[in-house]
Amino acid sequence: MEVRDEKYLSTVNVPVSISMKDVERQINAQINGLIYEDNTFEDNNQDNFMVKVWKRQPILVTATGGADSLFHFTVPLKIWAKAGVKVLGFMQTQETQFEMDLRFSTRFSIDPDWAVSTQTKADGYDWITKPTIKLAGFNVPVTSLVGKMIDKNLGTVTQTLDQQVRKQIDLKSQVLKAWNLIREPYLISEQYRTWLMVVPKRILITPLRFDNNVIRSTIGIEGYTLTNVGAKPDVKPAVALPNLVVVPQVKDDFRIGLLSEASYEEAAKLAGQEFVGKSFSFKDGAYTITITDIDLYGQNDNLIIKAGLKGSVTGDIYLRGRPYYDPATKSVSLKELVYDLETKSLLQRAASWLLQGTFAKTLEKNLTIPVGSQIDEMQKTLQLKLQNNQIAKGVVLNGKIDEIRPDQVYLTSSALLAVVYAKGRVDVKVDGLQ
Repeated sequence: MEVRDEKYLSTVNVPVSISMKDVERQINAQINGLIYEDNTFEDNNQDNFMVKVWKRQPILVTATGGADSLFHFTVPLKIWAKAGVKVLGFMQTQETQFEMDLRFSTRFSIDPDWAVSTQTKADGYDWITKPTIKLAGFNVPVTSLVGKMIDKNLGTVTQTLDQQVRKQIDLKSQVLKAWNLIREPYLISEQYRTWLMVVPKRILITPLRFDNNVIRSTIGIEGYTLTNVGAKPDVKPAVALPNLVVVPQVKDDFRIGLLSEASYEEAAKLAGQEFVGKSFSFKDGAYTITITDIDLYGQNDNLIIKAGLKGSVTGDIYLRGRPYYDPATKSVSLKELVYDLETKSLLQRAASWLLQGTFAKTLEKNLTIPVGSQIDEMQKTLQLKLQNNQIAKGVVLNGKIDEIRPDQVYLTSSALLAVVYAKGRVDVKVDGLQ
C-alpha cells in the first residue's frame, strides 16, 4: 500500500538558539591549564627555542552579525619561553615569562558533506606583562623580538586550528544517529496499534546569524509523515546521509497522515446489522427479496459487496463501489456502487427488475463505516504529544494541529484504511549546549 505523495511532503521546523555564554562554557571546559609545550631545542629545524603556554583566564567569545557572521575569541595566555644560543660550541640560554591576550576571528560553516569548516585569522594581541631577560643583573625588554616570533608563527597556529577542527569534529556521525532516531516508528496509540512514522528525505539549514549574543539558525527536516496501523514497522538503519542544503528560509508547514483502520470482518458486521433481515419490494410488490448475509472485501481500488438474497431471487450477488472518507459523517462511504459484470449479466437474463430498481442506490446511501472516533482519538493523542514535550535536555517539542483534510480510503488484503491529513506546525527548539 502506497500512501505517500509529493504533495504531502512536510517540514519539521527546528529553530536552534545557543547563547554565547554556552559557547564560552563549552570551550573553556575543553581548554584548561597547559595547552601547548615544546620541551626541546632540537625540533623545528633545531630552532633552539622551548616554550610552554597556559590558559591564564577564561576564553572570551563574542560574535558579530551582518554579512560576515564572525566569532571573535580573546585567549588570555601565560607564556614561558627559553631561548638558546651556541657560542664557541657552548649553549647559552635565557628564559622569560610573560602574559598576553591573543585575538582570533573565525568564520564557521558546515559543508554539504557535513564536514565542519572554519576560516580563522589572527586579529593581533595585547601585552599584559612584557617579556624581559636578565642581563648583568638587569631586566632587559625583548618585546619586539618575541613579538616578531609570535607574528611569524600566528599564521601556522591559525592554519593548524582550522585543520584540527575539520579533523576532530565529527558532525556527520552525530547527525546520522539523530537521522536514524527520527526514522524510528513512535507509538502514539496502543489501543489502535498506531505508529507515527517520519520518512526524512532532506536536511535544510539557514545560515548562522547572531542576535543579542545568541547564535540562531533554523534546521528543517523535510520528509513524509504518516501513521501506520498494526505491528511496529521494521525500519532498517540508514548508513548514509543526504547532503546538507543551505537555504535562506525553512518552511514550517507540517502534514501527517492519520490512518483509521476498519477490518473487512468488522465492516461486514456493521453492514450486516444495518441490512441483514431487511426486505425490498419491486414493481409494486410483484417481487420481493430479503438480504440473508453480507460479506466485504477489497479488489484493487474497489470494495466488493457480496450479498446473500432469498425471495424472488435466491443466491449471491456482487456489487462494487469506490470507498471514500466523508468528512461530514466522519465515516467511510461508497460511491459509484454498481453490480459486478457477472452479476449484471445474470440479472439481465433472469431478474432485470432488480437492475432497474433502487437496491444498489439504497446500499450506497446507507452502507457507512464510522471511523471518526479513531481519527478524533489519534488527533487528540498527537496534539498532546506536541505540547511542550521535552524529548531531551534542552530540546523541547511544540506543535499545533490546525486542520484536518480528507485524503482517500486505501484497501489492503484485510482492511480499509481511511486516511485524513492533519495540517499544522511543529517546532523542535534546541536551547543551549548540553
